[in-house]
Amino acid sequence: MDNYFATVSRGLEQVAADELRRIGAEDVRPEFTGVHFKGDRRLLYKANLWTRTTFRILKPIARVKSFNGDELYRSIQKIDWSEYLEPDMTLAVTCTGKSKLLNHTHFTALQIKNAITDWQKVRGGKRSSIDTENPDLQINAHIDEKHCIISLDSSGSSLHRRGYRPAIGAAPMKETLAAALLDMAEWTPDLAFLDPMCGSGTLPIEATLKALNVAPGLYRDFGFQTWLDYDRNLWQSLLKEAEGQQKHDLKIPIIGSDRDLQVIKQAFINAESSGLEDYVQFARRELSEVEAPADHGVLICNPPYGVRLGTEAELGELYKLLGDIFKQRFRGWTAYVLTGSMKLSKQVGLRTSQRIKLYNGAIPCTLLKYEMY
Repeated sequence: MDNYFATVSRGLEQVAADELRRIGAEDVRPEFTGVHFKGDRRLLYKANLWTRTTFRILKPIARVKSFNGDELYRSIQKIDWSEYLEPDMTLAVTCTGKSKLLNHTHFTALQIKNAITDWQKVRGGKRSSIDTENPDLQINAHIDEKHCIISLDSSGSSLHRRGYRPAIGAAPMKETLAAALLDMAEWTPDLAFLDPMCGSGTLPIEATLKALNVAPGLYRDFGFQTWLDYDRNLWQSLLKEAEGQQKHDLKIPIIGSDRDLQVIKQAFINAESSGLEDYVQFARRELSEVEAPADHGVLICNPPYGVRLGTEAELGELYKLLGDIFKQRFRGWTAYVLTGSMKLSKQVGLRTSQRIKLYNGAIPCTLLKYEMY
């Protein structure tokens, strides 16, 4: 049983922990912006293939002393890198965290890279080349006071990149956050779903992927596929299993609308890229024209709140309109509004039944729940 660490967005630690437990992770322990867990190689592959709310799955291989740059260099050279890296493989090192004497992540990453390639040179003469875009082995270093945790990044590129989104709106929501909102809203595929401010369609597309049980990592590559211990047969069996678990019909509508025709065109492109154009519905529609597509369902929206788009003065009427539409047209529904402005949210004019603190990127936000009885 190996130790792993999933990196997650601030505020989503418990959501990600629950998701990891559902796929079989053991000894799951959430902490600030991450989740520790244990499992075998099969679980490592499954975590990359199936988790919708994590950014990266790291495999820690060493915790070394790192009081300063010289000590870190010496500590890195004590690791047997032949277990993980051959000279003809490319390498990249990323670093997070700081200490008093290691306070520049680029320098720290460079020190680690030099220690590894010097280790190779002493033992064979040839060093691995550096490839920051698509390395065969991506190493993550995290400085924690006087120690450094060295991990192998099994994901490669961030897991929020599902591989389907060529078209991006002005202030796009990450797929990981969209998936987490669906979990927080306790949305299930037997309930209609609507996002009346869908932008380039991230929320409706993530809802459709979940409803059809499409593994979010099915159409992309991962870092572990170029590791020395990569088990191709195991990975192919997991892909085949995932494909066999997909569903091919929806019993409820999943709808996204927006007043901006250009972003709706982007949403259509994203739906086609993900193979979901026959399942998710997109339409150009003014907010004032939005109607409930079923007697019961879940509405989630992320209206502008004056940080990336619009100004607070302009947006007050928009929030008031949201509240009026909820009251008049969505009886029997549960509505959720993700906002970074509690001042604007008061314009909705409805009592919330729940408030959940989280982050949209670096922006502190609140997910507001309204039950329309």
